[in-house]
Amino acid sequence: MSYRKRFIVEPGQRVRLSDLDPGFKGKHDDKAEAAGEVERDNEKLAALQYLLYADNKRSLLICLQGLDASGKDGTIAHVFRALNPQGARVHAFKVPSQEEAAHDFLWRVHSQAPARGEIVIFNRSQYEDVLVARVHSLVPKAVWSKRYDLINDFEKNLADAGTTILKFYLHISKDEQLKRFKTRLDDPERNWKISEADYTERSYFEQYLEAYEDALERTSTPHAPWFAIPSDHKWFRNLAVSKIVVETLESMPLTLPAPTVDLDDIRRKYHAAKHDR
Repeated sequence: MSYRKRFIVEPGQRVRLSDLDPGFKGKHDDKAEAAGEVERDNEKLAALQYLLYADNKRSLLICLQGLDASGKDGTIAHVFRALNPQGARVHAFKVPSQEEAAHDFLWRVHSQAPARGEIVIFNRSQYEDVLVARVHSLVPKAVWSKRYDLINDFEKNLADAGTTILKFYLHISKDEQLKRFKTRLDDPERNWKISEADYTERSYFEQYLEAYEDALERTSTPHAPWFAIPSDHKWFRNLAVSKIVVETLESMPLTLPAPTVDLDDIRRKYHAAKHDR
């Protein structure tokens, strides 16, 4: 099974998240059974990042979105731990600062886009402005409804400049979300993650799903596809995301650059220096 084909939201596809089983776990029964495959993907990811960095012609942008406790932090910690920090970074989009709010909604996003040779992971992204802004009526519908096209244009601009874009919606059930909130309450090392919004936002669960359905349908494009990932099982979420990232990097025409020096001359100098020791 190609994970990319299995979970992609095809451009123009009508999205019904109620049809996606958040507890889906594919061919593996549990985390232990999938562990070896995840490790092999981590090794592939490290090698492919090296190629991307050396090639220095393309970049990769990964956007992670999902409801509270869907596993954005966990995905970053587990899937991307194999990356070399020299060519990768994570940026989390929180409530806009005063300076950010004084600009158009994409201003703060564009400045964080990846440079050539770089992998950047967005923890939340430009989509907050058609999700939170919509659900909580932070701006009128006449404003947020125009943002889908603006986002599509923004992502097309990045793609035309050599950035490959992958967008992951991490889909969890309402029951699983509540279980994860309880874990935060019961585990002293996770108490710090608890916020009042965890529970107040649950009353908007269905409204968020509706907002996500529209976002996925209107902004999944050939150059910036969405993937709806079943995420009730954390290990399967990690496996699916890593598979899609690896598949995508493997499809890129990445090559090591030619040496910029005369290797034979360098070898002669090396042997001369070794002889003089």
